[in-house]
Amino acid sequence: MDRSTLLLIVSSLRTDFLAACTLAASQDWASPSVIGLMSFAMTTILTGLNIAGYFPGGAALALAFIWGGVAQFVAGWVALKQGNIFTGTVFVGYGSFWISLFLIENASIGLAPQSDMLGFWLVWTLFTFAFTVNAPKHGPAITVAFVLLLIGIALLDAVSAGMSSIEKVAGWEVFVTGLVAWYVALAAVTNENYGRKILPS
Repeated sequence: MDRSTLLLIVSSLRTDFLAACTLAASQDWASPSVIGLMSFAMTTILTGLNIAGYFPGGAALALAFIWGGVAQFVAGWVALKQGNIFTGTVFVGYGSFWISLFLIENASIGLAPQSDMLGFWLVWTLFTFAFTVNAPKHGPAITVAFVLLLIGIALLDAVSAGMSSIEKVAGWEVFVTGLVAWYVALAAVTNENYGRKILPS
């Protein structure tokens, strides 16, 4: 095969690829909310159990990277493509949060001391507060989830500041937050699947 033929094939493949991307971009996407909510919920449930001392951290970290991190991040970009600034920013934000936490916990120097994590938790407290005050527009269930999440992160602020005695309490609070987020995801997929409101959200 000579060079000119190879270039022609490459050019043709490039044209086909760009045409396929254009076609995909023009199609309607399904709502990413279920993936975003379910990935956040499952990762939060497992993380809460780990913080409370009832579950090893390895499984939670693996889930945090792939499901809570990457999958939720992608769901956020789909939501942003659809013009949903609230949902998109939440999913991209918390997807980034889980990936960051995975990288911190897997740093070559070992687990970060709690005191080193205080700044990390504080900025995520600010992020969560910003969306908690905007959550009521999106329904009572998601509002409850955000309020609980804000409380959970505030407790982790306190743990990182030296109040290690409340770490187990923080873990169980995070676990409950995950359960509420799981219910929101369950309601979303159930109502969408049956085409009518079956579960309140």
